[in-house]
Amino acid sequence: MVATTLPFREDLSVDHDAYAEHVAWLVADGCDGVVPNGSLGEYQTLTDAERAQVVRTAVEAAGDGARVMPGVAAYGSAEARRWAEQAAEAGCGSVLLLPPNTYRADAAAVRAHYTEVAGVGIPIVAYNNPFDTKVDLTPDLLASLHGDGSIVAVKEFSGDVRRAYELAELAPELDLLVGADDVLLELALAGAVGWIAGYPNAFPTSCAALYRAAVEGDLGTALPLYKSLHSLLRWDSKTEFVQSIKLSMDIAGRPGGPTRPPRHPLTGAVEAAVRTATEKAVANGHR
Repeated sequence: MVATTLPFREDLSVDHDAYAEHVAWLVADGCDGVVPNGSLGEYQTLTDAERAQVVRTAVEAAGDGARVMPGVAAYGSAEARRWAEQAAEAGCGSVLLLPPNTYRADAAAVRAHYTEVAGVGIPIVAYNNPFDTKVDLTPDLLASLHGDGSIVAVKEFSGDVRRAYELAELAPELDLLVGADDVLLELALAGAVGWIAGYPNAFPTSCAALYRAAVEGDLGTALPLYKSLHSLLRWDSKTEFVQSIKLSMDIAGRPGGPTRPPRHPLTGAVEAAVRTATEKAVANGHR
């Protein structure tokens, strides 16, 4: 499932036609679906009307709502629930939900938040990103959320591969999804059954091949691909991940383009590093 970037025109309006083409291209090139309105999709900068239209565009372009998992993060639980209702009305198969991210919520508040949104009835994938939210969905808390019936899976972004084994012990029926591109192989070998990915926006065919080899335990195929792509994949975990992936898309001939403020274009050593890694991937035949 590709956490999609969102193309903007030069005046920074949303280019829905370019987004529709991008979603259809990703599915055609071997990706199983898309995750619109995540951080990579710059959802925080969108108006409500833009955000709702992005979901509708993704469903139509993917050709099957089951392939679409919108991010429904919001400042309040009631607003997150409204976005989950909008996703359900649009025909989406699931949603991706952060914990409360405006304060350091305790376990009771986190459980109440997920219970509220789960009331919509659409399957919920929890998103654990303790770096940005300051709320850590630890294995025991995730097991509680699953036991509550609030979540069916977790996008794990902590980078701590050891958690995969504890989570499998505490909640064996909870699906583990890789949440950071640069720990794909490690988490796949630890039992992950999905990947919410950033870099397939630029190189879907190679990333899909890497993912499938990883989850099948085919190290002979996966490890060389992983090593070849890792200098790019690690940018998915850095502060400049949106600009980095969009720059890689530009170089690879995809609709990357500008970002909305407060994000600004990459410059200096960071731009050079991303550009060099992307050009190397292109030269190595990745697509």
